[in-house]
Parts: sequence; structure tokens; C-alpha cells
Amino acid sequence: MVNKKPTLEKLSPSFGSSMLVKQHLEKADKYYAYWHFHPELELVYVNKGQGKTHIGNHLSYFNNSQLILIGSNLPHNGFADRLTANGSETTVQFKSNFLGNDFIKIPEMADIKALFERAKKGIRFHVETKAYIGPKIDKLLESVGLDRTLKFLEILNYLSKTEDYSLLNADGFAFEAEAQDSAKIGAIFKHVNKNFQQHITLDQIADEVSMTVPAFCRYFKKATGKTFTQVVNEYRVVHATKLLSEESKMSIADVCFECGFNNFSHFNKVFNEITGKSASNYRKEIKLIIQ
Repeated sequence: MVNKKPTLEKLSPSFGSSMLVKQHLEKADKYYAYWHFHPELELVYVNKGQGKTHIGNHLSYFNNSQLILIGSNLPHNGFADRLTANGSETTVQFKSNFLGNDFIKIPEMADIKALFERAKKGIRFHVETKAYIGPKIDKLLESVGLDRTLKFLEILNYLSKTEDYSLLNADGFAFEAEAQDSAKIGAIFKHVNKNFQQHITLDQIADEVSMTVPAFCRYFKKATGKTFTQVVNEYRVVHATKLLSEESKMSIADVCFECGFNNFSHFNKVFNEITGKSASNYRKEIKLIIQ
């Protein structure tokens, strides 16, 4: 049954604060791993965890830590599937004008304003920035009031000046859908997330959102910039990278079938197209990194 509730998430900042800072220290709550968006920007720091990065039309798997800035109304899923020993996931959610409409317009805020604009495409910060800024994000929980705001401004100032990042949706990801449309997209991704290890026909997925197949194909391509088959294959390859990254003795052929591919040569072709390397080379590189 399709969930008809809009997935426009309404956030309330902490009492006496213009931002919402929260931290998960235990296993991630799967209840929050759904396709949603909100007008607030979101800064996410995962320290020692594993999960999927699904922001706009970007989908990848991370195995350790990550620092991400998500722009206003950019659709995304929850992140950490699993937090490892001493792991945590800290998020800061705030509006671009959290210091007032006039403050964002002053010349001194120009770099931060440009950062917020870049964030509409989703920003992943690399190792050096992550190592320096991550602990500062965690420490926001220890301060309150103006002290927290000043420390957060220092974080934003650093992020606005560093070049140690990559854009996750470099070609842009326009998603100006109404909340009801977002619920439809949410239902589609929820179905894919649950069933990608099996064959999903266009008839099945179109029926899931009460559409004809041609109407569904047009709608999905317009909303995501990709065909439904491309997205399902991405889910499968992301799951394959997870299995190849783990210390398992599963053969690459077994990984292929576990991810929902029923043809080994097709799996290799799709894996190469999405990751830029063969599954065997991917596994070799991961082993070198671990060593």
C-alpha cells in the first residue's frame, strides 16, 4: 500500500536556539531512513560507521566516515546503516537565514552564502577537512546559546573557504516537486530499497504508485533524470560494493546474484559503468586500503 503522507519533513530547532543539533550513538534508526526533504540545510558528520549516501541523484556506499552538507529542499535518505565501536552520527539542521534575513546579505557572509548555494548540489568534504571539522561538529553538543552559534559560524567559515570537496550532483538536481509528488517518489524508492535483490517489473512499480507504465516512465525520468532501470542497477551495484568491502569470502559470482543480477557478464558491465572499474579490481583496491 502506497504511503500517501507527504515527506516534507518539519523540523523544530532546540529550545532557545536557531539550529537543531542531534547525535546518534547507537545503531541507526531505520525509521528515519526514508526519502525526504526540508527547507533547512543539513550538515552530517558520521564518525566510524557504514551506510548509503543517497542525495538527489547520487548514490554510493561509505565504509568508515563522511562529512556531507545537504542544501535546502535537496531530497535525501538517512545515512548510517551501522555505527561501529565508538561511532556516532551528528547532524546540524539550520535555515540559510538562521541569523536573520539581513545578516546573510552582509559582505562578510558572501563566502558562506556561496557555500549554501553550492550545497544545493550536495557537498562531500574530503579526508583533510573531515578530520579537522568533524570533531568540531561533535563538540557543538557541549555548548549552548551564543557560544554554540559562534562555533558553528567558524565551522561554516572554514567549509566555505576549503577546496577539499566534491559536488555529488555536479550536473544539478532540480526537484521542485510538491509534497504529494515527493510522497510518490518516496514510495518508489522505498519499494526499490526493499526489493532490489529481486526482479522488479515496470508493471509492478507503476502499479505501486497507481500509474500506467508509460506515465510512470515519463514521471520518473523527469523527477530523477534517470530511467528506473538505471536506478535499480545503481542500488544493486552500491550493495555489491558493500559486500565486496566487507571481510567476507563471498565470490564475485555470489555477490552478483546476491545483489539481484541474474547474469554475471551483465553484472560486470554495469558495475564497470557505474564505478569505473571491474568488481575484481574494486575488491583488490579495497584490500590494499584496509592493509
